[in-house]
Amino acid sequence: LARRSKLLEHYGIEIVFDIGANIGQYAVQLRQRGYQGKIVSFEPLSQAFSQLQQAARRQPPWEVVNLALSDSEGEAEIHVSANSMSSSFLPMLPDHLEVMPEARYVGTERVRISTLEQVVDRFARPGQRRYAKIDAQGCDRRVIEGAGPSLKRFCLIQMEVSLKPLYEKEDTLAEMLVYMRDKGYQLVSLEPGFSDPRNGHLLQVDCIFLDSSLAP
Repeated sequence: LARRSKLLEHYGIEIVFDIGANIGQYAVQLRQRGYQGKIVSFEPLSQAFSQLQQAARRQPPWEVVNLALSDSEGEAEIHVSANSMSSSFLPMLPDHLEVMPEARYVGTERVRISTLEQVVDRFARPGQRRYAKIDAQGCDRRVIEGAGPSLKRFCLIQMEVSLKPLYEKEDTLAEMLVYMRDKGYQLVSLEPGFSDPRNGHLLQVDCIFLDSSLAP
């Protein structure tokens, strides 16, 4: 967390796009670590969004949007998990359920979807230094695809990536490293995520990528 805070400070980040905000845990963590810039949180699920709204009122400047970001616009059915934060547009694989039974799907909800390209200029001023945190439960690549040319307006991009697939058709760490390199971003930090308690195998990490044109 100290390393992440240093990255935001060093690159002068003025606005953070918190994509897949759930109830605001990530944004609250940013504030606790001293980040005072603007945060825009996107969360599609109605129940989680209600809690997110309450959290944002206590810690401005923080805007919240009841929306999922992907590679298209419209509406879609999302699988709702018992713990809400594991909800995804993708079917969940058995290995995920074995490790985290509380992530089981308990229903669906129809939600609005848009693209990062469509929303970025609504919230960020021209020239503002931007950071994107993406936690889309296996759909992170779709969010990147939906950014289009506006992707390169982001100095840093953080995304949750699995070492082995936890959702159907999910891209793994090895695939995303190549994909982001081809997009012009290089890996500068890793944060360990959750692991298999049965054997200690790490299952997910948060990768932070830097626009290669800003690299020393």
